[in-house]
Amino acid sequence: MMENKPGRIRQFASDPGLQCQAERTFMNAVLLVEDSSSQREMISGILKDHGWQVTIACDGVEALEKLQNFSPDLVVLDIVMPRMNGYEVCRRIKSDPKTKNVPVIMCSSKGEEFDRFWGMRQGADAYIAKPFQPMELVGTIKQLLRG
Repeated sequence: MMENKPGRIRQFASDPGLQCQAERTFMNAVLLVEDSSSQREMISGILKDHGWQVTIACDGVEALEKLQNFSPDLVVLDIVMPRMNGYEVCRRIKSDPKTKNVPVIMCSSKGEEFDRFWGMRQGADAYIAKPFQPMELVGTIKQLLRG
């Protein structure tokens, strides 16, 4: 029989294998806003493979509609989309008291320094240029969800 020692809790907190196991039991909800079906499928697959629950919106208007009844833990947002671009969606998310604290990652093929600057200026918490390595997205999400 194992003795319950005070150090056991610290051991759990400091063991990366146990932390990973604990993270996977709690599914964070991510809203993925992407108009390209191939990009949606690829990004959604990465997120699901890492244990996140994914809700999809195909454009900015649909994203804002979903946010009326859904509270994600994080939003992954494309910029160039029909009906409403990602910059406007980000501004609206960050100006709404209900969603202003939800982290937003802009993930776009617009990779120039000005695009990154403008995305952050609109309230994005992070900006990832496509193409990207899957672990860049995963690492950014984990960092933002830890607060």
